[in-house]
Amino acid sequence: MSRMFKVMMWFAIIAMVLLLVYKSQQLREQTVDLKYDAFMDMVRRDAIAPGLTIHRDTVKGKLATTNQQFRVQLPDDKALIAPDFQEIMQHAEGVQFEGPSAAENWTPHLLIFLFTGLLFVGFWVFMLRQSQSAGGQAFAFGRSRAKRFGEGSEKVTFEDVAGAEEAKEELEEVVDFLKNPKKFQALGAKIPKGVLLTGPPGCGKTLLARAVAGEAGVPFFHISGSDFVEMFVGVGASRVRDLFEQAKANPPCIVFIDEIDAVGRRRFAGVGGGHDEREQTLNQLLVEMDGFEPNSGVILVAATNREDVLDPALTRPGRFDRRIVVDAPDLRGREAILKVHAKEKPLAEDVDMNVLARHTPGFNGADLANLINEAALLAARRDLPKIAMNELQDSVERVIAGPERRARILSDKEKEITAYHEVGHAILAELLPLADPVHKVSILSRGPALGYTIQLPLDDRYLVSRRELLDKITGLMGGRVAEQLRFQETTTGAATDLEQATEIARNMVLRLGMSEKLGPLAFGRRNQQVFLGQELGELHERRYSEDVARLVDEEITSIVEECYTKAKELLSENSEKAAMIVEILLERETLTGEEIRALMRGETLPPLVRPEPKPEPAKPSAEPERPAAAPKPKPAPEQPQTA
Repeated sequence: MSRMFKVMMWFAIIAMVLLLVYKSQQLREQTVDLKYDAFMDMVRRDAIAPGLTIHRDTVKGKLATTNQQFRVQLPDDKALIAPDFQEIMQHAEGVQFEGPSAAENWTPHLLIFLFTGLLFVGFWVFMLRQSQSAGGQAFAFGRSRAKRFGEGSEKVTFEDVAGAEEAKEELEEVVDFLKNPKKFQALGAKIPKGVLLTGPPGCGKTLLARAVAGEAGVPFFHISGSDFVEMFVGVGASRVRDLFEQAKANPPCIVFIDEIDAVGRRRFAGVGGGHDEREQTLNQLLVEMDGFEPNSGVILVAATNREDVLDPALTRPGRFDRRIVVDAPDLRGREAILKVHAKEKPLAEDVDMNVLARHTPGFNGADLANLINEAALLAARRDLPKIAMNELQDSVERVIAGPERRARILSDKEKEITAYHEVGHAILAELLPLADPVHKVSILSRGPALGYTIQLPLDDRYLVSRRELLDKITGLMGGRVAEQLRFQETTTGAATDLEQATEIARNMVLRLGMSEKLGPLAFGRRNQQVFLGQELGELHERRYSEDVARLVDEEITSIVEECYTKAKELLSENSEKAAMIVEILLERETLTGEEIRALMRGETLPPLVRPEPKPEPAKPSAEPERPAAAPKPKPAPEQPQTA
């Protein structure tokens, strides 16, 4: 129920109450007019209550039966001295004559009138304000929804951004221009009108834009690309105009559009109509960016992770002159990001951020922030005063594999199958020369998986060779092969491994040119989603004949079967080690990479020390407690005899 409807309901209730009060007052004060002859007859019959009031030629009183007021108009002033009237008046008691100054009591009527008038005026003022507010909202519908972060907002600087050193160096020039524009103008240099930040999600694009505003100390207008477009035609273009008018009125400043691909996608590309609201908004954005005066002090910063769908007119020089890639951080970047997020958290002495950074390859800034937060939650759950390395390692596994599911209870048969599956992955990871080393193997359920094997590379790598891809496929086949060698049957546990292996082999043949039969050729295009601004004919265009398609399928099958055969040979040669590691894994449920490598070398592990379980508090019994028997008195200790 809206607020306006509630107020109107209250006004109606108050008005009805006042109306009822006024009507009841009128009923109580209603006077009946009697004729003179009827009045005289009622006086003779004693039907008039004692107490009459005579004012000039009017007689007022009450009826004896109904106590209702009446009023009688005398025929003339001589009626008061008529013999019959005087005789009758002698029977009436308490006759009172009023002078000409007497007046009727208008106080109740005046109060009701004033209160009703005030109520009407208040209701009218309320409705007027509501109509003005509605009209203002109607006119403000086309205004920009950008949020301004200024002096009162939390200041973010480049010290709060880690792991993106190259991007910060590029943006420092923008900050320098906002602080010292005359230095650039003296040399005739033009600062970029727009800076486009691209990269995967969670790498800090929005944080970088806020850091630029914090370093320069200028107003920062933030808006999302989806805030421009509405269902009404022309609203998006109007909001773009209003946004840039606000920016030009507050120079120097920064306008940041997050997720600009929501409004900046390619225009009409053969799918749907060419005259829609989004295109009008994009056209207005192009006009505003091209209409900037040189060195006006307003810089547009935009962020997106879908640069491939942006309109070419938007990304050309003159609009977005500078393109900065904000990618996932490397080893040093991850270590710096971890230190930033752990700056205000109590850490134990055994915490080594460099080791933690080596265990988190491929993590972006958002993942690392989540990792530190999960470690803090684990430490609080375990009633620890500080965050130790154990909690940080557990949080890495939680982020990679999901939360631990101790409630999922497996049968002994399923535990053994899961153990052989994971040990198969671990043994191949240690035997294959180019595979990533094992970090941890566990048969405890995490997320959707019954068990998991975590392999972490030693260093960050940006190029992958054909032999590395083949070793990766071979390692993925380890779980399926280990199950088949031990139980002479296969299960559904290797479904995800087979999907990954097939996808790697397909990319090797179709995209990477790593097929010996087909040669260094790329076949077809990568799948594109519909309505992303691409031509309809480009969606999954194969560009090769049926004969080549048959060769592609044969080559993919050949690669996968070759890796499967290699995995089978290696695990057959190490079947005794596999059985021994499985037995220990079933006992301990989790093995680290160092323990796996020690077992592969034939070494023995130290005995497992399990923590003592905490005593459970005694549960209250439903039965009434019986009084305990009195303990028997113990004999007093004998006193030593003295000589």
